[in-house]
Amino acid sequence: MPLYSFEGLTPNVHESAFIAPTATLVGDVIVEEGASIWYGAVLRADYAPVVVRRGANIQDGAVLHGPPGLTTEVGPGATVAHNCVVHGAILGAECLIANGSIVLDGAQVGDRALVAAGSVVAANGNIPAGMLAAGAPAVVKRVVTGSSAEFWVVANPPAYAELAQRHKAGIQWVAD
Repeated sequence: MPLYSFEGLTPNVHESAFIAPTATLVGDVIVEEGASIWYGAVLRADYAPVVVRRGANIQDGAVLHGPPGLTTEVGPGATVAHNCVVHGAILGAECLIANGSIVLDGAQVGDRALVAAGSVVAANGNIPAGMLAAGAPAVVKRVVTGSSAEFWVVANPPAYAELAQRHKAGIQWVAD
């Protein structure tokens, strides 16, 4: 797995985390217990820390970075889905940032909230806990609980935890 030290800052990855061999981690990146960083994801912590809390998953093609002074933090059990950008934002526990979404500087997404696919959470935006937000800029649409979106918020963390362990144990390089 490509881990790079930058100006004395080196990624710190818990031994139980899954880091795909094509993911790239640079600088002050912290990946906690049971978290997973998937294929083609880039976590670049040269200006400010990038923290992936326990059991969170950063899916294929996602990019996490931040400007000077703004830590990027992904809460416990949270999901950053395929091809998302999280830049200097704070994501709450078990929230879900759906495919292709962007969360910008200083934004906060609350616990168990869902940002719909293709949405943009504006700089300094706030999506409250348990709410579904959509659009560009993202606006709150409804409560997650009791909606069809609830399935994804509840099912994704354990599904990706299990899948990460399967990949950790079962992927093999196939030579050209």
